[in-house]
Amino acid sequence: MPFKKLLLAAALATAAVTTQAHADALDSIMKSKVIKIAVPQDFAPFGSAGLDLKPQGYDIDMAHLIGKELGVKTEIIPVTSANRIPYLQTNKADLVISSLGKNEEREKVIDFSIAYAPFFSGVFGTKAIAVASAADLKGKTIGATRGAIEEQALTALAPDATVKRFEDNNATIAAFVSGQVDLIATGNTVAAAIAEKVPARAPALKFVIKDSPCYVGLNKNEPALLAKINEVITKAKASGEIGKLSEKWLKAPLPPGF
Repeated sequence: MPFKKLLLAAALATAAVTTQAHADALDSIMKSKVIKIAVPQDFAPFGSAGLDLKPQGYDIDMAHLIGKELGVKTEIIPVTSANRIPYLQTNKADLVISSLGKNEEREKVIDFSIAYAPFFSGVFGTKAIAVASAADLKGKTIGATRGAIEEQALTALAPDATVKRFEDNNATIAAFVSGQVDLIATGNTVAAAIAEKVPARAPALKFVIKDSPCYVGLNKNEPALLAKINEVITKAKASGEIGKLSEKWLKAPLPPGF
């Protein structure tokens, strides 16, 4: 065989081996009996340090659920928003479960599972207040933080609503907790924190303003691993396990249609 053809054949063989090895992440996990999952360490209730300094939260429970379903040990790797994707790309982690939203830029470098956790902005209020859409806000006062996504979206959705704007999130929360406003436009994680600290004013979701659910991130070209993670999430939704995680950590049922 001519030298150039020999080199080409060798290169193609190496590429094939590399592709095969890269595409066998699930096989490697099953053989090692360990799955390395990057989780948040600074974003409660998805992931933070508990009183025992061990990671706790929605994402940590989801990571352990995946390990259990795969029948392997879950190795928890704490990360921040800044380094969670680099940890995946450098193979320090097999998966990222870190309140990760999907966008075009991220989709260029990693793949995403189906959604496993709700993350959204909405209008919340006590159960006694009957509101189901922006049209029902007439005659109600809604607290919102000036310049926040929720405040801007609410202004567009309900231009005739009575929106009381506050300069920071703490002031907005305080206004709702004290009853200065009937409703609050905020994120579901903030609503969960209010529900935990002030049960008497626990905010129930009235309607969603902006939906940005969380997905499991994994390296590209891992079809077997992606299919397996989607299978686990689908099963957990059907069994009610993900609903339990939402009730436990977000203090609310899963939103309709999730």
